[in-house]
Amino acid sequence: MKKQARRTMANIGVVLATVGVLALGLFFTYKVIASSYHTSDSSTSSSTSMTALGSSSSSSSSSSDSSSSSGSSSSSSSKGSSTATDAATKKAQDIVSGMTLEQKVAQLFMVRPEAVTQVTTQTKAGDYTKECLEKYPVGGIVYFSKNLVSPSQTTSMLSDTQTYYQDIMGFPIFLGVDEEGGTVARIANNSNFGVTNVGDMADIGATGDTSKAKDAAVTVGTYLSKLGFNLDFAPDSDIASTSESVMIRRSFGADAATVAPMVRAQVDGYLSTGILCCSKHFPGIGGVTGDSEDELIYTSSTLDDMKKSELLPFESAIDAGVPMIMVGHISCSAITGDDIPASLNPKIVTDVLRNDLGYDGVITTDSLEMGAVANLYSSSEIGVKALLAGDDMILMPKDFEACYQGVLDAVKDGTLTEDRIDESVVRIVRAKLALES
Repeated sequence: MKKQARRTMANIGVVLATVGVLALGLFFTYKVIASSYHTSDSSTSSSTSMTALGSSSSSSSSSSDSSSSSGSSSSSSSKGSSTATDAATKKAQDIVSGMTLEQKVAQLFMVRPEAVTQVTTQTKAGDYTKECLEKYPVGGIVYFSKNLVSPSQTTSMLSDTQTYYQDIMGFPIFLGVDEEGGTVARIANNSNFGVTNVGDMADIGATGDTSKAKDAAVTVGTYLSKLGFNLDFAPDSDIASTSESVMIRRSFGADAATVAPMVRAQVDGYLSTGILCCSKHFPGIGGVTGDSEDELIYTSSTLDDMKKSELLPFESAIDAGVPMIMVGHISCSAITGDDIPASLNPKIVTDVLRNDLGYDGVITTDSLEMGAVANLYSSSEIGVKALLAGDDMILMPKDFEACYQGVLDAVKDGTLTEDRIDESVVRIVRAKLALES
């Protein structure tokens, strides 16, 4: 009996030992599975976090992705940029969809402050300015020397104008000025502002040093931004290929190899200060004689000629992300087959700039007060011509109210569609929203 009891106890011990081993095995199996699950979850969280930060995490999500071509990184970056642009466009579209036709048409105009307020010379912005902006919430205002008296006066005027406009529209107004440097400098050429003129672009171009071009843009952009401006009508992107050109001091030089990299450097410089800039005067007015301030000017260059020269600085500006391009009042009959100035010609604005060069930023006319175009059409017609050509913004028409009404009437009679108006206003609002980012 004792032997049998001992044998039974031994068997029970074996059973217990076996159960223990099995339990221990199950425990370790559980730990391995739990650990594996936790590691997988942590990896997923990290990937999600990187994606939220704009990182291209998909390229490292699997071994097959990791072994993809080196081009995948730039492709992911391009997709990220495209996504950001799409989001900005969608936001602009949402804003535009809530605007009245009258508000949308007003967005198409950049004018002198006096065109809105009807005062003789505007140097401040008060309740009356706000009333006028409520009636005509124009896309932008361009200030000249007579409007700019001192730093404190200018800062107050611009700040008040911006505040009123934000209250009315919920997004910024373009507050612009011509401040290239050298002979064209509304601020630097006024001793009351105490800033140093960066000099003529011709002198900077002659150095061959693009860093000097960028430094000049940073200098100008910085003091303009401090005053309250958010748009500078620079850089000049013309090639002054003839000694008789009126652009000889304003241009960086006489050939594309000099001008194009300087223009790119200036666009980089301006944008780094948070101010928008405008490449001008497309497709290039530096190789002709005459002045569009007084009369229509002409070029005999073909499109092939321009692609090898005049267009190259604008392509550099576009590559650098220039937010706005101004089209000049120059007849390009070898390209268009007519004398209609480039600024009002769809064969230049739409066919060349928008389609051939693929530019999707804001396109503005040069000033419609200028002698080259002011007498070609009435104020009620010229804005419609600009929009039919493909321009987004109508700069300083001779009679703003007549021009504004002319565009409204053209939408109502079917000459222009509201979709065409929306297309331009979305680009304008999208550029303005970039000022807030």
